[in-house]
Amino acid sequence: MATLNSTLNIPEKPRPKLDGGGGRPPLLRSFGYGGGGGGDDSYPNFGEQLRRYRLGLMIGLAAVVMVFVSLTSAYMVRQGLGAWDAASNRYLTDWKPLPLPLALLMVNTGMLLASSFTIEKARRAALQEAAVAPILALPGIAPDRRRPTPWLPITVVLGFGFLLGQLLTWRELQRRGFYLASSPSSSFFYVLTGAHAVHLLAGILALIYASAMLFRSRALERRRIAVDVTAWYWHFMALLWLYIFALLKFAA
Repeated sequence: MATLNSTLNIPEKPRPKLDGGGGRPPLLRSFGYGGGGGGDDSYPNFGEQLRRYRLGLMIGLAAVVMVFVSLTSAYMVRQGLGAWDAASNRYLTDWKPLPLPLALLMVNTGMLLASSFTIEKARRAALQEAAVAPILALPGIAPDRRRPTPWLPITVVLGFGFLLGQLLTWRELQRRGFYLASSPSSSFFYVLTGAHAVHLLAGILALIYASAMLFRSRALERRRIAVDVTAWYWHFMALLWLYIFALLKFAA
C-alpha cells in the first residue's frame, strides 16, 4: 500500500541584507545610527563626527582659558605695582578704582544668560529632530506640521544685544572720562571685555551658519553638530563673562 509522507520540505528563501553587513537599514545609518566598524561605509557616522568636533572644541577652549588666565595674572600683578616715593617713604601706585556702570553690566549679563537658555533649547530641539527623522522618513508616518520655536534666531538677537550693551558700557565709561589709556584699571577693563566680545562674535557667526543650514537639503545631521558644538561654546562664553564680571567688580 502506498503511503503519504506528511513532511513537506519547502526551501527557505534567504533574507536580504539590510546593509553591507552591519545589520541596520541604510536609512538609519544615514542619520547616525550606524556602527563604527564594518559594513557599508558610504553613510557617514555622525555620532563619531560629533565626538571629534567636541574634542576639537575642548582643545580650542583650553587655548581661550590660557589667554584669560594670562590676562587675569597680569591684572592682579599690575594692581600691586608702584613706585617708591622718597617724600612719603612708601610705595605709590597709579592704579585707580574704576567706577563700573553696574546697571548696564547687569542688563548685559541678563541678556547673555537668557541667550544661554535659548541656545540650549535649540540644541535639544536639534537632537530631538535628528532622533525622530528616521521614523518620519518611513512610509505612512505624518510629520509634525507645527512651526517650531526659532530658538537659534532668538539667540542671535540676544547675542547682538549683548554686544550692543557692551558698546554702550564703553561709551558710558568714556563719558565719565575713562578711556583705554586713561589708567591701568580702565585699560584692563577694555582689554578683558573686548577680548570676550570678540570670542562671542565668533559664536554669533557660528550660529548664523547653523541657522542658514535650515535652508539646505540633507543637512540635518550637520546642522545638529553645528548647533551642539556652538551651544557648548556659547555656554562657556556665558560662564567666562560671569568670571570677568566678578573679577572686575570684586578684585579691583
